[in-house]
Amino acid sequence: MAINSLFDNTEVAFALKNDSELERAYFLFKMISHEPLVRIGTAATNFALKAKLPVEGLIRSTVFDHFCGGVNEEDCLPVIDKMFTKGVSSVLDYSVEGKEEESTFDEARDKILKIIRFADEKEAMPIVVFKPTGFGRFYLYQKKGEGQSFSSKEQEEWNRIVDRFDVVCKLAKERDVEVLIDGEESWMQDAADMLCEDMMRKYNTDKPIVYNTLQTYRWDRLDYLKGIHKRAQDDNFKVGFKIVRGAYMEKERKRAEEKGYPSPICETKQATDENFNTCMSYIFKHLNTISLFIGTHNEQSCYIAMDIMKTLGIDKKDNNVWFGQLYGMSDHISFNLAAQGYNVTKYVPFGPVKDVMPYLIRRAEENTSVAGQTSRELNLLKQEKKRRKL
Repeated sequence: MAINSLFDNTEVAFALKNDSELERAYFLFKMISHEPLVRIGTAATNFALKAKLPVEGLIRSTVFDHFCGGVNEEDCLPVIDKMFTKGVSSVLDYSVEGKEEESTFDEARDKILKIIRFADEKEAMPIVVFKPTGFGRFYLYQKKGEGQSFSSKEQEEWNRIVDRFDVVCKLAKERDVEVLIDGEESWMQDAADMLCEDMMRKYNTDKPIVYNTLQTYRWDRLDYLKGIHKRAQDDNFKVGFKIVRGAYMEKERKRAEEKGYPSPICETKQATDENFNTCMSYIFKHLNTISLFIGTHNEQSCYIAMDIMKTLGIDKKDNNVWFGQLYGMSDHISFNLAAQGYNVTKYVPFGPVKDVMPYLIRRAEENTSVAGQTSRELNLLKQEKKRRKL
């Protein structure tokens, strides 16, 4: 099979979907392709949940089951096991967002610790993930990043955030499970970056256990990557990075405009693509000191990565290189890469239906705003329906 048509194989892509799951996926992406429908659906869902209307069953059987693994870790096991039969691993993503209480931060920490222990026992789960704001208030990261001084109460609160990071990274190191720390908005990211670097310095002494995230729609990320790489070499620790394009573009541009500072976001989609591929190439050239998790739904970037690996003689099963996509999306990339023998994992979100709704709404909105993403999914599903004569 020619390398540039690898992702057209729908038989491999949708092998795990039965006919009714295929029909449901087609129906969902058809709905998501209409922006007004997404807006109306979002508003109606939010209203129904706030009004405590009995809609959880409907959400669960449609959008939730397509994009999420379940309401808790145990619930996700059938999904994890099923994907692993095709060589695709899982990263369980506790997708409860926007909480502000200390008790929920402790709860999130305990959840991640539980997932690390869970992952330690399952070959299909080599990696775990958490969001910085899952462990502490956004405001504190922002204040810290801006170099403002904390009150003594805030300092105590910050110390608890550091402790949550530390306890998770420590267990990950003990159990040999890699931990990805997600990227968020630029105005809180500096503090998160510093914290991630501290954890790498402490726990990435033999090999990368802690991975930070590079959001390459930010034009400053290549310089940041080169800077941390130099510090890592000087101080003798390894670096791990998940590279993504980024998920907060409109919000970033709007805030920059409102507050009158230069936008941190690349001016064009092409500039973002080039930045992503340049950062990726840089890491590939330094694979002995930096590990790489390629988080992308972009076929071209995957082809470039495969090409670089071939040119540099990097083994497909080298643990320093992983490809990752979101559960419920881009199966044509994940399953075809896995069938070729690459390390592939799916981000599998889970959590109580009502708590995961902000995540699901963001997914739907992203799909409508990314040109070509939804139509590509629809075309592939249509192709597979035709192949199966549905």
